[in-house]
Amino acid sequence: MHLAPSAPDPSRRRTGIPLAVAALAVTTLALGVAAPANAAADDLLDENAIAPHAAPYGTFVDVYTANSSANTTPETNPAIGVLSGMLDLWQPGATWDTGRATDAGAAVLDANIARNVEVARTRTAADETAAWIFDRRHQSYSAIDGLGPAASAFREAMNAGTTIPDAIPADATTVRYDDAGNASGRWADPNSELGSVVALVDTVRGPSASSNPSKNFFSYKRPFRWVDDSIIVPALMPVRKPDSEAASDGGFPSGHTNAAYLASFALADAAPQYQDLLIANAAEIGDSRIVAGMHSSLDVIGGRVLATALAAASLNDPANAELRAAASAEAQGLIDTLPAPASTSTLDDAHYDALAQQYRDRMTYGLPSTGIAGLPARVPAGAEVLLEHRLPYLDAEQRRWVLHSTAIDSGHAVLDDPEGWGRLNLFEASNGYGAFDTDVTVTMDAGSGGFAAADEWRNDIDGSGSLTKDGSGTLVLSGENTYTGGTIVGDGIVQATSPTALGTGDLSVTGGSLVEATSGLAVGGDFTQAKDAALELSVENAAPALSIAGTATLGGTLRVDLPAEAPTSPLRLIAYGARAADTTFDAVELTGAGAGFDGALDYRADGVYLVDVTAPGETPGTPAPGTPAPGIPAPGVPMPGASDTAAGGDSAAAIGTSAARPTPDRIARTGGEGSPIGLLIGGVLLVSAGGVVLLSRLRRLARR
Repeated sequence: MHLAPSAPDPSRRRTGIPLAVAALAVTTLALGVAAPANAAADDLLDENAIAPHAAPYGTFVDVYTANSSANTTPETNPAIGVLSGMLDLWQPGATWDTGRATDAGAAVLDANIARNVEVARTRTAADETAAWIFDRRHQSYSAIDGLGPAASAFREAMNAGTTIPDAIPADATTVRYDDAGNASGRWADPNSELGSVVALVDTVRGPSASSNPSKNFFSYKRPFRWVDDSIIVPALMPVRKPDSEAASDGGFPSGHTNAAYLASFALADAAPQYQDLLIANAAEIGDSRIVAGMHSSLDVIGGRVLATALAAASLNDPANAELRAAASAEAQGLIDTLPAPASTSTLDDAHYDALAQQYRDRMTYGLPSTGIAGLPARVPAGAEVLLEHRLPYLDAEQRRWVLHSTAIDSGHAVLDDPEGWGRLNLFEASNGYGAFDTDVTVTMDAGSGGFAAADEWRNDIDGSGSLTKDGSGTLVLSGENTYTGGTIVGDGIVQATSPTALGTGDLSVTGGSLVEATSGLAVGGDFTQAKDAALELSVENAAPALSIAGTATLGGTLRVDLPAEAPTSPLRLIAYGARAADTTFDAVELTGAGAGFDGALDYRADGVYLVDVTAPGETPGTPAPGTPAPGIPAPGVPMPGASDTAAGGDSAAAIGTSAARPTPDRIARTGGEGSPIGLLIGGVLLVSAGGVVLLSRLRRLARR
């Protein structure tokens, strides 16, 4: 059954901090020290990690046209060669029924067929219907489902058609149904509005893309020939080939799976907005072959691997460059006319995580491992083309790093081919890095539009490298990230939508804006903000919107979005282990608080507080209610809620005691829906919702 995307939630936030990360943050804040320093260069990988490796047949993208019935060995046919890991499990015989399992492969092959029996036992009527539909419809037509909210518009513009109904006919158990396509007898029309898109799909599925040479070589039986016909969906019995044709009806690899992925990769090249959904849908079609009883899990795995290599080869072929450009232009032209919900496949976090887990499961189907785990991933020559349109702001080398960082572990049956095609996880790679194994600098240009203007990296990113964001575009980080190299926001916008989005290292905002869009963003090291940069925080509860484990060096602009009701005072906006002497924000903008709230920023030993100056006892610079008396904490440990004036800070309280009455520095009138309710130019902020506000009550001390 399809996992259809849910509507995107513009206010979605990941609120849970992983236990280990939370423990680290609490410890470092309590001790007032920074988290571990950025990784040493020795911990990073170099370009050799993503260098291509040749197979006995060469590199697939250069020799893919050798996939023909004339070439019948792993050395001469790349389609056979890329799947040659099957020979570790299975030795073909002289005839279709004389092959045998190897000693190492017997357990895997037994589990492979046992899984068919279990799937047949537990499948539902809905599962059988979907399996019948996918079996009987043209695979390219079914691939259009992966366009999600845009599928109907694409079908219409492509003049795509099918004669296979959405329900199993009553006589399907005795009558064979074949897909006659549209009125022209095709799955879609090459002369349609999206004719180049249709042509690209047909080209990627061209003469060199057949699975038949591989099937004939491996001669591995379909699952019903290992068990019996009871595992076949009853409505598909009319299409079961008799055993007299079994010699040309092998199971490995699955042709339907190969075709579904090929069509999906071609559509994704033209419409990368839906790439993850297209790939997930291809996996759904492949999985239906197991439900149908027509193929085993290994067959489906083989079909995916073969299609991945074939699609990359075809898209890399210079002969197809003009067609790719034309298909992209047509698809993007159509997408530009669609309403916003249909112009992207944005998934909410839960749905993305569910699809990602499902896709990883289907990459191996849990079959017993046969090789060594933990081997470095390999990135095949030319594989980066599969991300070229999805990640256009990355160069070819960076896209290879993305593929390297999202590849699954080694040791799985048939997946450890010499080039590395089997381990590529294109679903996750379509959503950014899985690790920073080298220092990453990404430049995004808002003026270029598309993904270069705004994109989201959804994966959980680890590694020893750093991230530097340059350019005017917006990068959203939504994974539970643990990379240690630190983050630099140099320009544009970085939006953090999970508490650990910025990893565990230092954070430096030298330009542009860092936007906190989660309930409590954690910085595992030091925080530095330059005068030309902005920090945007949203207050949802009494917890700090930003927690800095190390030292905070403040500057630039602070923007705070407050709840409609007056916030609890004192409210700690930012928690830190320490604050660099004489550093405060240069300007502060507040929005959202209700009328009647008068507040001031107060820089204390453990953080930046927003206090209501009209509340009893809430004079800026005084400890929060319940704060322990001075002298109780251990030496060098900040006292929660205490002013840090003794350490040379410029707390509001410290400034306020230097004169009997504050001297007004500037008056500004603000208000209206969405308008700032206060603005600080100097060391202290006084705000009042929707009226005249007094700003910078005292002249600010000079910064060092």
